Amino acid sequence: MGDQLTFLGHSTVLVDLDGVRVLTDPVFGPIGSGVIRRHVSDVQPDSLVDIAAVFISHGHWDHLDFASLRAIPGRPAFIVPVGLGRIVAKAARADVHELRAGDRLRIGALAVEAVHAEHGRRRSMFTTSEEALGVLITGPTSVYFAGDTDLFDDMARLAGRVDLALLPVGGWGPRLGPGHMDPRRAAEATVRIRPSIAVPIHWGALYPLGLLRPARRRFEGPGEAFRDAVTASNPAVQVRVLQPGQSMPLEASAGR
Repeated sequence: MGDQLTFLGHSTVLVDLDGVRVLTDPVFGPIGSGVIRRHVSDVQPDSLVDIAAVFISHGHWDHLDFASLRAIPGRPAFIVPVGLGRIVAKAARADVHELRAGDRLRIGALAVEAVHAEHGRRRSMFTTSEEALGVLITGPTSVYFAGDTDLFDDMARLAGRVDLALLPVGGWGPRLGPGHMDPRRAAEATVRIRPSIAVPIHWGALYPLGLLRPARRRFEGPGEAFRDAVTASNPAVQVRVLQPGQSMPLEASAGR
């Protein structure tokens, strides 16, 4: 299969790198008692085999879904912010690693480093202690998954370390609250991080049940809006807008 990245919708991304499979923020179905629905194709179980690790950025419903965790086959390790380990362990069948920003561990051939996310504390539906995190996954290619975040000062410290950045550009509700980026602010993140390639996430897959087509366009447009904003502000960065289920190859060092 080779090294590749597959966008499964919202913040769920499957990274296949150097023979290791890492899955981020798995959400495969509806959330919030079914009010927020997945409006794209279902994730097929055969795409989830041999996952080595699952990274959960924080405890909000659209990033931590217990039914989805239990649907993952095998015994992957779980990587979570400090404060979520006890909760996630109820659904995990293997080790749970709690990390703070700056902590590192190895998953097979890959180095994994927890990165600060500007999403505030005490926002979880499950605990009152954990902070939100992103993660930098480093192998032949380095992939930064931002999770949920707004811009933050230390984001510039990632410059020179990231080949491909997965950046949130939208949401699932009527507005984006604090701790999120819209397409314009996500484009500013590419200026700070300076990746070779950027892929928009956190858009287009989850939105409220029963929306009419004109209202749905607001949830379906942030990916292309991000591409336009990056083209205007940072044209050296390639933007790949993936639809849920689409994959792209990960070339060693992404051209660096």
